[in-house]
Parts: sequence; structure tokens; C-alpha cells
Amino acid sequence: MRSEHEMLHTILEFAQENERVRAVIMNGSRANPHAPRDIFQDYDIVFLASSVDSFVQDRRWINSFGELIIMQTPDEHMEPVPTYRDRFAFLMLFTDGNRIDLTLYPADNIANLERDSLSVLLLDKDGLVEPFPPPSLQDYITVPPTAQTFANSCNEFWWVSTYVAKGLWRRELPYAKFMLDRPVRDMLHLMLEWHIGIRTDSAADPGKQGKYFEQHLEPEHWAVYVQTFADADYGHMWQTLFRMGDLFREVALEVANHYSYEYPAQDDQRVTHYLHHVQALPADTKDIF
Repeated sequence: MRSEHEMLHTILEFAQENERVRAVIMNGSRANPHAPRDIFQDYDIVFLASSVDSFVQDRRWINSFGELIIMQTPDEHMEPVPTYRDRFAFLMLFTDGNRIDLTLYPADNIANLERDSLSVLLLDKDGLVEPFPPPSLQDYITVPPTAQTFANSCNEFWWVSTYVAKGLWRRELPYAKFMLDRPVRDMLHLMLEWHIGIRTDSAADPGKQGKYFEQHLEPEHWAVYVQTFADADYGHMWQTLFRMGDLFREVALEVANHYSYEYPAQDDQRVTHYLHHVQALPADTKDIF
């Protein structure tokens, strides 16, 4: 597997020799000196290019970076395909295990380029790019909730919990799992991010999909959170749903108290009672109540 030094040398050598590439920016975790280093870290690279279309139309240049295992071009679906592109991304996984997420951006549109707080300027042939400040987590820290976003999160959590109960009673495994691990878990994640923001004075990055939760949550909260991942057993999924409710309630009350927001205790109590009621319903019942 090529080292970081080798990969950056390959990227910069290509950019130096290709007239269409006018500047190179690296962002993401490799621009963060405090991010943990491991073998799966991507190289998030932006090429400011004089012609994006030419890179898109003739892709033989990709071979300069190595042999592909697989590639994805998320902008490919654009219809009709424009002759002038405002950006185009190539997500490339190579046979040595390295991955480059390369975004091509028109150099003449640099005024509209979004600046990521985790960015390092690697090359600038024409002095196009305003210097970046030292990399920071400024764009990645959790934004505190407003009263409305807090209320919406609580409502969504308890509302969709009833969908999980319905799916479990019907024994509709894919439906119940989806509702549990998407909308319900999404709201739990959001509440945990706000909780972490309070604990760290908004200085910590919880990570994409909570990947750094273990670093920032109290051990007791982390232990409960780990138990919210169920297998395909319906009984275990019921237990998971109630654990998620318990953890959500505890953390949401703390967030509410911190920001002087109102926690919807009545919704919580009524829905929790409803969930236990549905769990106990016989399979052949003709009425919910």
C-alpha cells in the first residue's frame, strides 16, 4: 500500500505536469493534524481546473493514479449532461487499498468555491486561492438546537417509535428495522450530538454517523448506546426500542434543561405506554384498545 508521502507525491506530480490543473486543495481528515490516522483514510482532493469537461470526457488520466478496484461518479446522473460543469467528482478505490475522492472544480469560478475549515493548499500555480487559516473543526462542530429544532427532534423520535411498534407486531422485519435504525436512530444521534456539544462547549466533532461517540460520551451512556443495536430477533428489537427511548429521554431532558426548552413529557409518557401496550397485544387481536 502506498504511503501518504507517495500518494501526495503522485497527486502533486500529476497536477504539476497537467496544464489543466491550476491549484490543488486537500481537505477532510488528512488535513486535520489531530485526526486519528489509519489505513482507510481517504484523500479528499480538489483540483481547480481550467477545463472540467475535458477530464470528464476523456478519463484515461485516471490510470496515472493507479489501477482501480471500483469507481463512482455521483455527478454522472445529471441530465441532460451539461457542456459546462460547475463541479464533477471521481471517487476512486485503487488495488493497493488507497482511495482518492477527487473533485474537479472550474478555476474561473473560484469565487463560489465553498471553503472547508479542514483544508490545506497543496499547489497554486497562479495565486488563485486565498490562503487558508490553520485547519480547524469549525465547520464540523455541532450547532446548538433552537427551541423548534429540539421540539421537532423529540416529536419525530416518539412519533416514529410507534411505526417501529407497528412493524414489530406485524412481524414486518425490514420495515421495523428501517424505522428503528433510520428515523428513530437519526433523532437519537442528533440529541446525543447536542449533548456532546454541551459537555464539550461545542468544541468536539461527534463524527459522521456518530463515529466518535465513544470518545465523547460518558461511559454509562456509551454502554447503553451500544445496546441499541439489535439483531433480527423480534424480542431483542423490542428491548432495543425501549433502551433507545430511555437514553433519548435522559439526554433530551439534560439538553432541555441546559437551553431552558420544554421537553414533551406527556408525549413521551403516552407513547411509551402505547409501545408497551402494542408489545403485549396478541397476534390475533381485533382491536388496539
